[in-house]
Amino acid sequence: MTAQATLPEPRIRRGPVRAAERALAPDLARGAMLLFIALANSAGYFLASAPGVETDPRGFERFYNFFMVEFIHARAFPLFALMFGYGLVQLARRQEEAGATPGQVRRVLLRRNAWLFVFGIAHGLLLYSGDFLGAYGLIGIAFTLLLLQRSDRVHRFAPWYLAIGGLYTLVLGALVAVGRGSGSGDAAIPVSPFPSVEATTYLASLGERLAEWPVHTATLLPMILMVWVGAWAGRRRLLETPERHLPLLRSAAIGGLAVAVLAGMPMALLSGGFLRVDEGTAASMKMLYETSGFFGGIGYAALFGLLAHALSGRPAGLVVTAVSALGQRSLSGYLFQSVAWMVLATPFMLALDERAGSPLLVSQACALAVWVLTVAAAYLAHRRGYRGPAETLLRRLAYGRKR
Repeated sequence: MTAQATLPEPRIRRGPVRAAERALAPDLARGAMLLFIALANSAGYFLASAPGVETDPRGFERFYNFFMVEFIHARAFPLFALMFGYGLVQLARRQEEAGATPGQVRRVLLRRNAWLFVFGIAHGLLLYSGDFLGAYGLIGIAFTLLLLQRSDRVHRFAPWYLAIGGLYTLVLGALVAVGRGSGSGDAAIPVSPFPSVEATTYLASLGERLAEWPVHTATLLPMILMVWVGAWAGRRRLLETPERHLPLLRSAAIGGLAVAVLAGMPMALLSGGFLRVDEGTAASMKMLYETSGFFGGIGYAALFGLLAHALSGRPAGLVVTAVSALGQRSLSGYLFQSVAWMVLATPFMLALDERAGSPLLVSQACALAVWVLTVAAAYLAHRRGYRGPAETLLRRLAYGRKR
């Protein structure tokens, strides 16, 4: 055995992404879509249901239910799944360009995603059982081990998930059409209960989340397919160099949003009280709107790529800078939202939902206020060169201390 073979593998000192390396589109997408996450999660918290829609809508609530189902619910989180896969590829590429070996790249990503899973446990049990961080951590570990460093021959199969999803959407659409044609009914709007947000004490809510979070996390693990599509886009730098992919981005924006809107229409009409159907058809409508949400996420992601291209070469204005700053601190913004919903909505805190004539509309006002607050805080942090507290902690755990 040679002396060279016994030398330890060199340690790469490459840390997290630097400010100059950031691309506008992913940051702008994360920052802006945190508003959609706020609208969706606050409604679920205030109404104690998933999705957060008013089950007995009246007046303006009927139209707002329609809007939420068409454009917000099940449309925002797929974008973050795509961005998560995109970010995994960016992180791996930066390590490779710094001279890291494949083994070193894997170790960095595995350590980071393991800590993200720990963040998810804390978030899901202490604050909000609808947490996504735990699932992202597990998906990130699996993706790193199974798919990340595969060749283009393997990754070219990722977009075929769109064809499978499209076929499934057509089948569900046919079931809805058959159900509508067979007559009317009086089914309730299909929602799932959210017991932890109705608990009268924090300890009682903690007990409910102990049961809710593992189940919710398990149901999210199939999102690895969405993450894979995002990684496929990251390997081609679709959002970092949008000028090279404009036809694809335009087709994705138009096609993705068109599918999401058309397939979400039956559930949106049902949620607004504009349709009456039997329970079987209502269940198919819900599945159709949930399945088509992935196409909405693709459409939104492509829109931000096109927007970044339109803004290229121009000085970044205050709004773009502030929203992008939140996107760079999206983990902190996301966690702060959960603290806000617990303070504003739970029975053992302010319980604003019990004091309002319309919990749905109050939840949306709170969501907008919280999002604006996080945008302002992120902008101030950006001006002072501060990272978000959650990002700082995760990076310290993943990369260690600076030397």
